Amino acid sequence: MKTIYFIRHGETELNRQHIIQGSGVDTSLNDTGRTQAQAFYEKYKHIGFETVLTSRLKRTHETVAPFLEVGLPWEQFEQINEMSWGIHEGKAGTPEMREEYKALTTAWKTGDFDARIEGGESARELAERVQDFIEILRKRPEKTLLVCAHGRLMRCLICLLEEQPLTNMQTYSHSNTGLYLATYQDGKFVFSSRNDTTHLE
Repeated sequence: MKTIYFIRHGETELNRQHIIQGSGVDTSLNDTGRTQAQAFYEKYKHIGFETVLTSRLKRTHETVAPFLEVGLPWEQFEQINEMSWGIHEGKAGTPEMREEYKALTTAWKTGDFDARIEGGESARELAERVQDFIEILRKRPEKTLLVCAHGRLMRCLICLLEEQPLTNMQTYSHSNTGLYLATYQDGKFVFSSRNDTTHLE
């Protein structure tokens, strides 16, 4: 049996300003994000993680920095970089952009997984690389792992881990440093915590 702690990165200044980051904007945590990261560390530092897995983007690296500073092994995976939002990246949401996003997620809910923002990824492309990461997780030898990724990526990842159709992605919520806790046994991922932020209280 494996136990896997999946968390979203801490807050960045662009998160606070509601500016879209995606995979193309590599931002650092702000003061709030660093506080969130430290709070997560203080609550879970006793767990005995054997390894830390993150995306290749700084905001995940900085979120798990307290664990890395005590010497835990760390690997980065492009497969769990945030989704590419194409021409929306680096921009504050306008009414037109919000309408385009709404149309996109509606398309995904109805099974059009090839729909995308111009220049960005489709849900199908996202799921393909996330599935690659899931296969990596299944084969990892460690029994206790910490994985730090991104909001939309987490929606897709948890959806696939629970063997749900991509039409259900929007049902998975994600907060900065929100924890999804899973066990993996007999080929199945079972979740006991969902977007848990009690470490921030």
